[in-house]
Amino acid sequence: MLIGVAFLLSLAAGFYFFMYEDFKWEPGGYRSNPDLKTVRTDWKGNPVNPDGRFLNEDMDALPGFSDLWKWQSETNPQKAEKKADTFRLKVIKDNHFLEGNDDCIIWLGHATFFIRLNGIRILTDPVLESPSALMKRYSELPVAISELKDMDYILVSHDHRDHCDEKSLKTLALQNPNATYLTGLNLDKLLQDFTKSTKIQAAGWYQAYQTDTSKIEIIYLPAHHWGRRYLNDTNKHLWGAYLIRANGKSIYFGSDSGYGTHYQDFAKLFGGVDVALLGVGAYKPEWFMAASHAGPKDAVHAAHEMNAKRMIPMHYGTFDLSDEPLGDCYRVLQKLEKEPANKQLIDLVDVGEIVKL
Repeated sequence: MLIGVAFLLSLAAGFYFFMYEDFKWEPGGYRSNPDLKTVRTDWKGNPVNPDGRFLNEDMDALPGFSDLWKWQSETNPQKAEKKADTFRLKVIKDNHFLEGNDDCIIWLGHATFFIRLNGIRILTDPVLESPSALMKRYSELPVAISELKDMDYILVSHDHRDHCDEKSLKTLALQNPNATYLTGLNLDKLLQDFTKSTKIQAAGWYQAYQTDTSKIEIIYLPAHHWGRRYLNDTNKHLWGAYLIRANGKSIYFGSDSGYGTHYQDFAKLFGGVDVALLGVGAYKPEWFMAASHAGPKDAVHAAHEMNAKRMIPMHYGTFDLSDEPLGDCYRVLQKLEKEPANKQLIDLVDVGEIVKL
């Protein structure tokens, strides 16, 4: 067992070395989809390095191999607490949210949500089982996978396997032949391989997808993250967040993101949002993970900065991806929601709970 763990760590270290030490972090140009409308007038497009690989807006390099080694060699101060933690997300087994036409949001676990807005049915980052034998799933779905039908849009924010799961996408493609897939630049080719669909749109940041705007508007927006699926495709696929609007109601799906100025920029451009779905997990040790994943405090801070009326935390409790105990985020958020500044902001929903809009 120890040999297996050591091997996996060495393999991960090697991947990280390839990912960061041989990566050019300087700008080399800008990319966007010329067929889509850009909603920010001063936006040149997504910055790319001289090799054409995408960069974050601030173009800062992410933690490198030496940081990874430090993380893997240091002692987790919450190791004993993590081992003893019996926390599990509450799952409400009920399929009634799939019926009717009411505007609603239902968390299906991790970063997967069912959203119905103005009659339009949407799934975000569908990971319906365990995406890997090394990634145990700790929360069940509230409904059978076979019931997830008649989707209008399926959003895939970036290429990481806990957000872009081949098996889930193939299953959904068979059950939802008329669905349109909305993703980031260059990820359309991978999604086409998985789904065999011809209804795929790939956007750059601040670009609006081609939808019937009398029914719904969906815009791809910045996130502070990175992309990588195989050995040699670091940042070849773009990552991002989404703004979904219809009938005067708005939802922000933040996907994976470290804290950044894009939340302030969002407020300046859009004024605010009714509900922000923000990741809070896979955040410890914070000195290492913060560039890619916001923790509970940073996520709440981001919700305030983007003028969100309500924040639904996600990306915790389903998979064990970093050093914090499985229930750490939930407990931190329970404390944060008691602070006067956060009154009526944080909504700690259960998996399967119907959130009406």
